[in-house]
Amino acid sequence: MSILALDAAALESLVSAAVAAPSLHNSQPWRFRLRPETSTLEVRAARARALPVMDPAGRALHISVGAAVLNLRVAARHLGWAPEVRLLPDPADPDLLAAVQLDTAAPVRPSLTEALYTAIWHRHSIRTPFTGEPVPPAVLDELATAARAEDAHLELPDHEETVRLLELTAEAERRSTTDPGRSTESRAWIHSGDLLPYGIPARALGPQDRDGHLPVRDFTALRPAGHRTPATFEREPRIALIVTGRDRRADWLRAGLALEHVLLTATVHGVRASLLHQAMEWPSLRWAAREPHLGPGHVQMLIRLGYGPEGAPTPRLAARDVLDPRS
Repeated sequence: MSILALDAAALESLVSAAVAAPSLHNSQPWRFRLRPETSTLEVRAARARALPVMDPAGRALHISVGAAVLNLRVAARHLGWAPEVRLLPDPADPDLLAAVQLDTAAPVRPSLTEALYTAIWHRHSIRTPFTGEPVPPAVLDELATAARAEDAHLELPDHEETVRLLELTAEAERRSTTDPGRSTESRAWIHSGDLLPYGIPARALGPQDRDGHLPVRDFTALRPAGHRTPATFEREPRIALIVTGRDRRADWLRAGLALEHVLLTATVHGVRASLLHQAMEWPSLRWAAREPHLGPGHVQMLIRLGYGPEGAPTPRLAARDVLDPRS
């Protein structure tokens, strides 16, 4: 194909990269529609794959879609475009979360494009222990730069603050596993085998921390039959926070862009990541996660960073399944 031909092959490449993004419970709450008359690829919310109990306001849905938009932007640059991304382009169409215009060739490919594009296919959420080896300050600086590029901040709490954040996460985990509505919704996204192209296969679930130090999400919601053998996790986890200055729908999307930019940059450096989202699902705990002395920021995500195996991929919907047939 021509490098700037927005044909079926290019469209499949773009959408395949987009759907490799992370999403809450691997729900993949996105759809795509091509507007050929304007060379625009729309990114829309797929409300049928939302989590209404855990995410009633749709904040996590927006973050997931923002992560997909970041992948789409990287893939477009890889193919030779200079994509223009507009968030919430039509106030009258609330399910239209982003529009990516693809009508201009990039005179120069941005640095790190190829590395980030390769990382799309190797980034996986890790639910197993890390080695405990610290992430070098220079790499953490690059991750902070990646977040700033998307109008967000990556905060790196000290030991005392990390302990406090893990306590909040543990409290959220206790609430979620004992809440009937949330536990039922969580279990609904877990399945055996690899027949479903969304959700989390049981084989991809991680163990609980033998020492109770790190509050890993219990997707089975206290059902021992679904538990793996407990393991010992790192004693000094490196926690990072994605923070935005405001807390509007556009900020949630920017948080998703920042999250995926950080995760891909981490993957480039061989750093693995897992997402600690539990406290973000309870408004009071999410509010408590902020650090007032750093300013009135809004915490959108907690990330655990470290070193370990690449991790197992979870299934993804095929491009044809998320692309509007009218495209």
